[in-house]
Amino acid sequence: MGYLGAVRAGALAVVFGCVPAIAHAETLTEALASAYTNNPTIMSALLDVQSTAEGIALAKSGKLPTIGVSATSGATWQVGNPNPGAEAFDVNWGQVSASYNQTLFDNFQTDAQIEQARALTELSKYSLRNQEQNVLLSVVQAYYSVIRDTQLVQLRADNMSFFDAQVSSANDRLRLGEGTKIDVSQASTRQAAAIASYQSAIASLQTSQASYERWVGHKPRNLSSDYSFGKTLPTSIDSAIASADDRHPALLSARAAIRVAQAGSDAASAAFGPKLNMIGSICAIGCFGIENPGATASVNFQLSIPIYAGGALGASIRRANIEQIKSEVDALSARDQIRESVISAWSSLQNSSAQIESAQSAVESGQLVVDGTVQERDVGQKTTLDVLNAQAELTSAREGLIQARASRMIAAFALLAASGRLSAEDLRLNVEVHSADGYIAKVEDVWQELRALDE
Repeated sequence: MGYLGAVRAGALAVVFGCVPAIAHAETLTEALASAYTNNPTIMSALLDVQSTAEGIALAKSGKLPTIGVSATSGATWQVGNPNPGAEAFDVNWGQVSASYNQTLFDNFQTDAQIEQARALTELSKYSLRNQEQNVLLSVVQAYYSVIRDTQLVQLRADNMSFFDAQVSSANDRLRLGEGTKIDVSQASTRQAAAIASYQSAIASLQTSQASYERWVGHKPRNLSSDYSFGKTLPTSIDSAIASADDRHPALLSARAAIRVAQAGSDAASAAFGPKLNMIGSICAIGCFGIENPGATASVNFQLSIPIYAGGALGASIRRANIEQIKSEVDALSARDQIRESVISAWSSLQNSSAQIESAQSAVESGQLVVDGTVQERDVGQKTTLDVLNAQAELTSAREGLIQARASRMIAAFALLAASGRLSAEDLRLNVEVHSADGYIAKVEDVWQELRALDE
């Protein structure tokens, strides 16, 4: 019994070690809000949107002028000058000039690249939403896994206590001559199996707690299984599929990828056209030397038409067209995968609800069977093995009920995710919704650099 006491003490440390003396019960909504605010996966996706948005400014720069100012100054000297009286040292007091370069026409290639950059930014925004869904669903899975495994630890602890009592009872009846060594052996065997099952439950709980801490950012604290979905859950599989077609971020990302590929194809085709540049320069100081410090200016127009580039132009167009077709095929594949996930989540939700009803009935009847079998065993109408078998069936039914309840909640949130409704806004979390819209608006301001110089 000393060993069993040590096992129980270790389990209690696992279950309650992370709970403060006076712990606030952490609801699922609070856990989701904590993960949404602090999870590095979501923050990384947000930064990726901002980084991708810079591509808009880079693309827009192709239509805007490039202006620069340069200044030069220096001196020259000669050593061992063969002409006596000649200057051996000359100072160039400097020259200041400005340059201007702008593409006036490039067959609309830059316009296509701007559209491609905007589509890529939109794609990254939907990727952010998809990452948010994945993180929130992982939080739900970890949350209810901790609840499930905590309940399983307690159930198996109770089961182990039951078999402890059966071993003691079998030994007592053996001493009184009412039992056999076989009864003791059978009870001891079930006791050993109960200990192994108990330790397995502890290991599973430790894993669930680690997963919870990974996604939420801290250890679990007095979790509660209560949660109200309100009207967020789809009422039919057809409405869930329709919602997924309209709102699922993975499908919206696939559609944005089609825009990216179409703009890339337009940009590749535009490379075949003419390109007109305007090149200007102004020399304001030191243009003709110190004795004649006049200014000069020049403006040139440069027209270039590609004729042959070693096959590079044709290859770029063919590759862009293939990428466009591929993006459309990928969108079809994404649509089928999302619809499959909707149907799977809907079926899992219905199945887990049925499993709960069945398990509840099995637990109620199983408890009656155990109580009756123990009483019949005490009067000699049943054997110890009958009691052990009845308890095993009752434990199995209770475990099934615990697992079915957790599965139902996870399946419900999986259905929300599959229908594109698992977001901080849809769940009404008390958080500031992550958005890169403000950053994108700043990126779209192409004259920001000049205003920054004025500041």
